Amino acid sequence: MSRRKKKQHHEEHMDESWLLPYADLLTLLLALFIVLFAMSSVDAQKFQKLSKAFNDVFTGGTGVLEFPSPMPEGQMQSTDAVSDKPSEEPEEYAALDKLEKEQLKQAADQEELAALQEKVDAFIENKNLAEKLETSLTTEGLLVSIRDNVLFSSGSADVRTEDLKIATEIAELLVMDPPRNIIISGHTDNVPIRNSSFESNWELSVMRAVNFMKIILHNEKLDPRWFSAKGFGEFQPVSDNKIKEGRAKNRRVEILILPRAGNQP
Repeated sequence: MSRRKKKQHHEEHMDESWLLPYADLLTLLLALFIVLFAMSSVDAQKFQKLSKAFNDVFTGGTGVLEFPSPMPEGQMQSTDAVSDKPSEEPEEYAALDKLEKEQLKQAADQEELAALQEKVDAFIENKNLAEKLETSLTTEGLLVSIRDNVLFSSGSADVRTEDLKIATEIAELLVMDPPRNIIISGHTDNVPIRNSSFESNWELSVMRAVNFMKIILHNEKLDPRWFSAKGFGEFQPVSDNKIKEGRAKNRRVEILILPRAGNQP
């Protein structure tokens, strides 16, 4: 009786041989989805490596991943060549490129200011003003210094009538395309002023700068938005105030022509 039951139970047991091809099919489907996902990023190098890895696993016959490269061969090689280079952050590339461009701009700007300096120096030579006007090119820009006795009477902030022509000619030299920011500043010696018009050398220096700027801006080619005036009194001397010659150098009006970089109105 017990033998018959055991035999009947063995006959009812299901055949599980179908599990092996089913598992292979699932594996192939998984591999296919992985390949499709890898192809979506169109990374030729990773695609080739992934394809080789799966083909090594699924041996026998043509590998399921033996597809042609999604990129032309030449393009794929160039991608590999780039990948061999040490990786750098895009920000570093951008910063380096920006720095190089800025340096080129500054160099070109300095060359333009140097050309403008030659132009002003030629004007000074033609007008025999070498002892009264001088230029210097610095990192701050092109500086044109004008002795006060070229434009003003002692203790006065009004440009003398006989010097209006020189001021007008200087204004013509300041016409540039594109324009630049220009600062006009007044300076005095340290001798206290003694008249009813000004309480201090500071006020005198400011008004000299402003009045000279007004004459300059009579030139319609110049845009007032690019101009500003300052007064420093006796507080920025360029020579010794203890001697007559030094005080004469300190009494001056300066025109500072600024570099274009970072100086928009």
